[in-house]
Amino acid sequence: MTAYALGHLHTTSAHPDIAEYLDRIQATLDPHGGRFLVHGAPPQVLEGEWPGVLVLLEFPDAAAARAWYSSPGYRAILPLRTRHLRADVLVVEGVAPGYEAAHLAAAMRAGAPT
Repeated sequence: MTAYALGHLHTTSAHPDIAEYLDRIQATLDPHGGRFLVHGAPPQVLEGEWPGVLVLLEFPDAAAARAWYSSPGYRAILPLRTRHLRADVLVVEGVAPGYEAAHLAAAMRAGAPT
């Protein structure tokens, strides 16, 4: 099932290390089937607050996303970002084709674990 790595960047920086990180990140994504879907776009907030920008990566599955994040190639460049940007990063699985929220509602009503 497709999975996504989401980065909520609370701060941004034009530091030279960030430029190097950007130059090198694609080479770390390619072996794991990762690709950018959103990169640094400031979201239009409809509810609540979202200080910062969003990065959204797509992977074939959660295992590929975790393998990318823990790969030697990515771990080597990660400090280039973390020294200069504050961020929250998560991996989340997508839903199966044909998913409908009503199925979750029915399970909730039936007392099934969600």
